[in-house]
Amino acid sequence: MTTDTPYQLAVVISSVREGRFAPVVANWFLERAKQREDVTLSVIDLAEAPDSLSPGVSAADAVVVIVPEYNHSYPGPLKTALDATGPEWHGKPVAFVSYGGISGGLRAVEHLRPVFAELHAATIRETVSFPYAWNHFGPDGEHDDTEGATVAATTLLNQLAWWANALRDARRVRPYAA
Repeated sequence: MTTDTPYQLAVVISSVREGRFAPVVANWFLERAKQREDVTLSVIDLAEAPDSLSPGVSAADAVVVIVPEYNHSYPGPLKTALDATGPEWHGKPVAFVSYGGISGGLRAVEHLRPVFAELHAATIRETVSFPYAWNHFGPDGEHDDTEGATVAATTLLNQLAWWANALRDARRVRPYAA
């Protein structure tokens, strides 16, 4: 799926823990996203630049949040960063790549959906989730179910491209009214 003007995708790495697994998952996803002609990527790593969420989201047409599941929810620093933002999310699509224990981070995703609804963002249905991710990524950063994981990422990116372009066009025609 390509368009004349690539959309700007911000990928948020939300884990800030020392020894975190997030960079492995983020790098895997970014490698798939880089193969597309319809997207321009930027990375917002909350561990490296905790105050970069607002300007990064402002410049983006869409956002993917790389999120681990901590204690059946998402990381506290992500909540703090989200609470410091607002209008930059209005009318923008958000997708999730999650990882964790048995649920693959999906409980974190389900806790984030109402937060993003409150921020007037549109979360897309498809996710990429990795149960017990640390057991399934090799030293090369590749997941052991390359085909299944790549299909999930492609589906997510296809849906996100549709929403990013549709909402970008809508915001150009009529500014979002909160």
